[in-house]
Amino acid sequence: MTTQDLKAKAQAHGMCNLSDAELIALQLDTSHEAARAILRDFGSIRNVLKNHTHRLTQAQAFRAELTLELAKRFHAERLQRADVLTDPDAVRLYLTARLRDLLHETFACIFLDNRHRVIKYEELFFGTIDGASVHPREIVRRALHHNAAAVILAHNHPSGVAEPSQADENITRKLKDALHLIDVRVLDHFVIGENIVSFAERGLL
Repeated sequence: MTTQDLKAKAQAHGMCNLSDAELIALQLDTSHEAARAILRDFGSIRNVLKNHTHRLTQAQAFRAELTLELAKRFHAERLQRADVLTDPDAVRLYLTARLRDLLHETFACIFLDNRHRVIKYEELFFGTIDGASVHPREIVRRALHHNAAAVILAHNHPSGVAEPSQADENITRKLKDALHLIDVRVLDHFVIGENIVSFAERGLL
């Protein structure tokens, strides 16, 4: 099936009725047969778009990267409009889009105003595949800079295992204590892997 055939099918029946391979074919501007082979080789749509094995052509890799960036900004727009306490899914979707597929551990903060609306998302600390050093003083400084009333902490586990470590629990306590001194609440700490774990839901805050 050619790209033109797939476009006609999408227009007639809607994108939601296309298969994964058909969508990949349209996005990468290739044939259905080639897209099926790409999807089979990569194993998932997610792996195709991340292109970690660099097997896509330069033009295809550009299209894949563009799709991911649009997805991040789509979730960012929802997060900017959300009250994070009444729309927790917006936070989860955004953090997953930003952090899940990073190859090295990254620690981020979402700074919030007194109505729990987003002021700023910042990635503050970067590490190896095994961990990132987090400095409470810097997070306090950024919270004061943004005049934040609350923060949400987040970091990824590149291994894909989102289970919080003892080190994660220890740094969360240190950050909570440090931010309490300037009257900034820690609402949650999310660990992102193949799934996402909430410290608040686990009773770890």
